[in-house]
Amino acid sequence: MQLPFLRRTGPIVGLDIGSSAVKVVELNVSSKGFEVLGMGTAPVPPEAIVQGAFLNSSAIIDAIQEATSNAGIKSKDVAVAVSGHSVIVKKISLPAMTAEELEESIRWEAEQYIPFDVNEVNLDFQILSGDNADGQMDVLLVAAKKDLVDDYVQVIGAAGLHPCVVDVAAFAVENAFEANYALEPGEVVALVNIGAQVVNINVVQAGRPAFTRDISTGGNQYTEEIQKALSIGYGEAERIKLGNASPEESQEVVPQEVDQAMRAVTDQVLGEITRSLDFFTATAAESRIHRVMVSGGSARVPDLAKAFQDRANVPVQILNPFERMLPSRKFEEAYLREMAPIMGVGVGLGLRRADER
Repeated sequence: MQLPFLRRTGPIVGLDIGSSAVKVVELNVSSKGFEVLGMGTAPVPPEAIVQGAFLNSSAIIDAIQEATSNAGIKSKDVAVAVSGHSVIVKKISLPAMTAEELEESIRWEAEQYIPFDVNEVNLDFQILSGDNADGQMDVLLVAAKKDLVDDYVQVIGAAGLHPCVVDVAAFAVENAFEANYALEPGEVVALVNIGAQVVNINVVQAGRPAFTRDISTGGNQYTEEIQKALSIGYGEAERIKLGNASPEESQEVVPQEVDQAMRAVTDQVLGEITRSLDFFTATAAESRIHRVMVSGGSARVPDLAKAFQDRANVPVQILNPFERMLPSRKFEEAYLREMAPIMGVGVGLGLRRADER
């Protein structure tokens, strides 16, 4: 989403503000490919962001500054991604017209498709297909509530950065996917980004978004269930969730209780995701999903990808946004593998340019 007052030209830094961590990445993109110039993360305190609402702006600003400092990034121009219930993405069919004509009429057209007052949202669109035989064209419509975008603009500005592009998280992951993987002819791929509080789903067909949905669930449920099962603090539960507990913590953990808690949450989260994917399959004529690419912090949960594959009965793998990256002069391969699951949105944003639509 390009907001007129944000536009600049040239390369920009990808800034992924998540509810559990801020991730930032700076890329050098050329005709040969891309390389990572800087990358950093910083934790966001629990409850600082709840259901997309910024409840502790100062903590978010501190996390942005810490992540940027850790990455050694000097550039001030950034792209950021939004998601959740305040963002609406719809593929709609409209009478064929030029992009200029649609620009003039989009607000009136959008009123029929979004559940918000059109005056309370920022709108953008992308024409997916031209004039069909029936005189219609497919258009991707995006609406984001202005108060949500304003929250991002304000904290980014307060952190000393300049927001140039506001993208949609699901589309940022698609950018990262397309830069690193090839689509076979006729292949349908589901991109599933599992964050701490929100799951972004983007089904890509013929190189275009065919189905996009955000679900209010995510990795925080694992942490909360482990906390309840073991009566421990958030930080300790988070480390156990990802298999990063210290030797002392590991000795005190009751494996059966953790395993039961993890499996219960995995069943719940995957149930929500597969219901959305089943809905796409049921409503898209002659379409089935051929593979699933998983990203996000919860992609690192042990055995989640395998459980997903068993449940969906399609190949599931973890998306690596550095798969086709040029050889790095700054980062070890092992570190990039460790960071890969959580950097899909950031890399997708870093591939954007401020002067593109």
